[in-house]
Amino acid sequence: HVQLVESGGGLVQPGGSLRLSCAASEFTLDYYAIGWFRQAPGKEREGVSCISSSVGSTYHADPVKGRFTISRDNAKNTVYLQMNSLKPEDTAVYYCAIREGGCSWYEDDYAYWGQGTQVTVSS
Repeated sequence: HVQLVESGGGLVQPGGSLRLSCAASEFTLDYYAIGWFRQAPGKEREGVSCISSSVGSTYHADPVKGRFTISRDNAKNTVYLQMNSLKPEDTAVYYCAIREGGCSWYEDDYAYWGQGTQVTVSS
């Protein structure tokens, strides 16, 4: 069955970096758009970054532009989210999700989700 597994979360100090991974099983990621979303305590889930299928166009939400980079390694069937200059407000559970077609900021457009990985930015 379709499975997405996120990893790479953890505790980091403000200004630090983390790289999240989203690995897929039972299907090939490069045929899908991959989105990263996050949900902080008491807040709704929000879109962070997305990479399209085929040409791999990337999109980042305004709060993370210039700090986060999404990329994909088709040989490893994995999508990454490089997060630099982390801030306390980046603290959240981060999820990856897939959809057919182009990128979307709407979580209802995504068919499959991973279980999430916790990112905590604190001194």
